[in-house]
Amino acid sequence: MMKCLPLLVITLSLTACGVETAGNAATGAAIKKQELEQGKRTMEQMQQKIDLANQQSQQRAEQAGGDR
Repeated sequence: MMKCLPLLVITLSLTACGVETAGNAATGAAIKKQELEQGKRTMEQMQQKIDLANQQSQQRAEQAGGDR
């Protein structure tokens, strides 16, 4: 039994380390997913602002053409 105890301790330590590593990987993946989603929302918001600016610019150009 005493010969198996160090082996058991080492095995449990390595298993715990593996669980922690898997947990860290899952947490890292969740963070990356959130970052990607936030980046996507930011891009959509910027595209909306660009579209609005283009519409306003087009309206101004049409008004300037009508004023002549």
